[in-house]
Amino acid sequence: MQYDPIKRKLGVFFNQSPFLRKSFYCLLDLLLLRAWHIRKELSQLRNALPANLTILDAGSGFGQYSYRMARLFPASTITGVDVKEEQIADCNNFFGRIGMKKKVCFEPADLTQYCRPNQFDLIVSVDVMEHITEDVKVMQNFCSSLHPGGWLLISTPSDQGGSEAHDHDHGSEATGFIEEHVRDGYNIDDITRKLKEAGFSKVEARYSYGVPGKLSWKISMKYPILLLGISKWFFILLPFYYLIGYPVAFILNIFDVSMVHHSGTGLIVKAQKTN
Repeated sequence: MQYDPIKRKLGVFFNQSPFLRKSFYCLLDLLLLRAWHIRKELSQLRNALPANLTILDAGSGFGQYSYRMARLFPASTITGVDVKEEQIADCNNFFGRIGMKKKVCFEPADLTQYCRPNQFDLIVSVDVMEHITEDVKVMQNFCSSLHPGGWLLISTPSDQGGSEAHDHDHGSEATGFIEEHVRDGYNIDDITRKLKEAGFSKVEARYSYGVPGKLSWKISMKYPILLLGISKWFFILLPFYYLIGYPVAFILNIFDVSMVHHSGTGLIVKAQKTN
């Protein structure tokens, strides 16, 4: 399964007005468990960061996290970068329409080449690293781009099935649910070592998507996307599906964010550059 065709279909609908786009962001914040974990980590980092901080949204996509951070850190300036130029143009258009053009801007960039020495206080990269072969180079660029004392926050699949690269539920053994990933996921020790080799002196990593999170993801994301991939007519039935399924997923998300997981299909990683 490829996410991009589904994303494009949803984008066409929700881009019809700023109100629909904001509603889309709210829906993503509610549905995506990783958004819950990122929100928790950003709230905890708020006291460790300056009020007028500079932020890099590395792999900004639809701009969901840039919008969230602009509201969470009202005195911040945010730069969003993504390799897909159509998404950059789309985000610049939307943030201009809602009066945030001076506060939040987007530009096309390849993270393996993007480096802005000592420019940012915070870099957020959500579900991006698993798409990049030269991940160590990107981590080095992140470290160079941070001010001393700055933080990097990463959400990425773990090597415990986060990319579902060996999912056998739907046919071919060679095909997983997510086809765009270049690796099966990260081991905690592996990503910690790579970040320290890239120049970060303090690294904290924890599992997300434990038992409750894995079940929630299937209910709220996997099964609806599979059905949308079969027929666009399922879009009409989505509200009724979520009316039944989302209350269960919501409770499971609360458990996943609150618990300490000894294993999980996702990783939340924080790294600090101290000098």
